Amino acid sequence: MSATAVVHEGPARTPDLELVAMPSVIEVIDLVTHYGSREILHKISLNVRQGEIMVIMGGSGSGKSTLLNTLLGLVRPTSGIVRILGEDLNAISDVERTRLRQKTGVAFQGGALFSSLNVLENIMLPLREHTKLDVQTMRIMARLKMQVVNLAGFENLMPSELSGGMIKRAALARAVVMDPRILFCDEPSAGLDPVVSSAIDDLILTMREAMGMSIVVVTHELESAFKIADRICVLDKGNILMVGSVEEVRGSSNERIQNLLNRRTEAEILDPDEYLKRLTAAND
Repeated sequence: MSATAVVHEGPARTPDLELVAMPSVIEVIDLVTHYGSREILHKISLNVRQGEIMVIMGGSGSGKSTLLNTLLGLVRPTSGIVRILGEDLNAISDVERTRLRQKTGVAFQGGALFSSLNVLENIMLPLREHTKLDVQTMRIMARLKMQVVNLAGFENLMPSELSGGMIKRAALARAVVMDPRILFCDEPSAGLDPVVSSAIDDLILTMREAMGMSIVVVTHELESAFKIADRICVLDKGNILMVGSVEEVRGSSNERIQNLLNRRTEAEILDPDEYLKRLTAAND
C-alpha cells in the first residue's frame, strides 16, 4: 500500500460481535497485480470474514474489477498472497483449484446466461458440470434455488424472455445452486431501475441469512453498498483508501472518499515529464 493510503478497519454495519470474531474466509496480503508493465494493484491487504458482506467500491479505474478477477483466480498476481478458504491460490494444483471453485459461486454483471438454455437448464448447469447427481435431483435443487430468488414458475422461459431483474435473479440462483461458502457478485444492481435494484439488494441480504454465506460484492452503486454492506473496501488507483463500516466510510475525512460519495470530480495535476511519459507510453 502506498504511503498516502489510509487503512481503517471498523466494526460491522450493525454491532455484531459474533461476526467480528468470525474467522477469515478470504485473506489478501500485499497483493500486487500487473497488466503488462503497468501496476494495477499496489500491495493490497484485505480480509473477508465468515458470514459477512464485503462491498468493494471505487471509481472507474480504481482496480476493483482486477481485484475481483484476482480473487476468482482469473488474474494471476505478480506478488503477494491470496487465500480462499485457507487455500493459497498460487500454491495449489489445477485439480485443487477446480475443487476450491466448487465452494464458491459467481454472479456475473450481465448475468452470463446461455441463450440456448432455458432458466432451469441454466441454473442446473453447475450441477451437471461438477456432480454426478441424477437429473431429477438436479432439477429439484435448481427449483429450490429458483424459489429462493422468487423465480418459481419461470423455469421454461428463455433468457431472451426475461427482464433485467429476472436475469440477475437467475444468475444468482445459478451461482448458489451448489450451496457455496462464498458468493462473488459483480455489479448485481447495475442497469436496473431503483425499485428492482432495491429488490436485488434485499435478495442478497436474504440469501446471506438463509444460507450463511460470505458475500463479496463489487459495485459503484452507493445506495446499494450502504444498504447491504457489513464492511466497505474503498479502492482508489489501485490502493485501499479505507476498510470500515458504512458509518465509518460515510464519516471519513479522506478527501478522495468524500469526492466519491458526493460524485465530485478531481482535477488531475501532472508535471510535464509525467505528461510526456503518458503520451509516449502507447508507442513503447
